[in-house]
Amino acid sequence: MSATPECWAIIPAAGIGQRMVSSVPKQYLNIGGKTILEHAAQPLLDNAHIKHVVFALHVDDDKFSQLAFQDSSQKIRKAIGGETRAHSVLNALEAIKNEIKPNDFVLVHDAARPCLSDADLTKLIDACLLHEVGGILAVRATDTIKQVQQHEISCTLDRDSIWHAFTPQMFKFKILYDAIKQALQNNITITDEASAVESMNFHPCVVEGSSRNIKVTCPDDIAIAEMYLTWNE
Repeated sequence: MSATPECWAIIPAAGIGQRMVSSVPKQYLNIGGKTILEHAAQPLLDNAHIKHVVFALHVDDDKFSQLAFQDSSQKIRKAIGGETRAHSVLNALEAIKNEIKPNDFVLVHDAARPCLSDADLTKLIDACLLHEVGGILAVRATDTIKQVQQHEISCTLDRDSIWHAFTPQMFKFKILYDAIKQALQNNITITDEASAVESMNFHPCVVEGSSRNIKVTCPDDIAIAEMYLTWNE
């Protein structure tokens, strides 16, 4: 009987968060006494399935070393971030490729997604460990979805087949590594890890998660995230 694949995690945290209009990168903004990055990382650091969490940081980052992750130093790894999210993830994959097996799994989670629940994380891991490729957390679209060109509606899309992609996104190491590397080499536009994997004709699974797992993008999102984190206490 083959051994259960190991799980690693990557958090690309080299961005500067221009849309937040803040003097510090958004992952270092504070919610309830902790940075957004600390909130985002803690479920991964606490999860027994995950061996290490690799933070891809900006080369000039001077804030990460000031964070106080509880009892987690042995799980933390660091890599140099790149000019885009995809480059940051690839750099992190390169940093661990000599320690991880091809069929081990890698979870990639947004540094600015602080409301991931333990239940959703466990659900994703359990589903992906049984899948030949991996998958993503996502939520069903509830609004009517319009396709728009030049500020005019072209058509209404069938929302039953539309999902909002969240993170973590979890894939076998070799599949993810090859997918991102080839996409960047071929100038393929990839907006998340799943889109890179899809470009190689793989079909990731979708695991329905909670709509509370929001990404902090603009200032209004801070208040929403704080509300959800308070509810979870």
